[in-house]
Amino acid sequence: MTMTTKSMLGHLPTPAVAAPATSTKTLATFLLAAGVAGLVVMADQLIDDWAETHVIASWLALWAVAVLAIGALRGVSRLFAQKMMIALDGWSARVARRRADERLWTMAQSDERLMQDLQTAMDRAEVIQTASKDMATLMGRRAARIVRNRLHYI
Repeated sequence: MTMTTKSMLGHLPTPAVAAPATSTKTLATFLLAAGVAGLVVMADQLIDDWAETHVIASWLALWAVAVLAIGALRGVSRLFAQKMMIALDGWSARVARRRADERLWTMAQSDERLMQDLQTAMDRAEVIQTASKDMATLMGRRAARIVRNRLHYI
């Protein structure tokens, strides 16, 4: 049974997104496996000459390296996987936002009403940005006047 959610348009079903923790755990597991495998191969290369005469001891040494590598790399791989997933999620969100903006702009170039709505929204954003700068300037002046006139105790 697959779960679906409705898209913004309402009639196109989209597959449900997997939980972020699942993908982070999976990536951490793969990173841990790769790190442990690399350390075991490196240890095998180091004890190769010695392993010809001490087969059981070399086998135990490789197992010890594997167990210690799991213990040492578990936290590092989990942290690296979390940071990597956050970075990938941010990157994909930026790409999706840019593509959506490009599609909206393409549609607005052929639809006069949509272009007018976009222009109105951009003008409002500009007015709000200007007003917030003006408000910050006014509040800064007021704070300076209060301190200058020693009215800050009120």
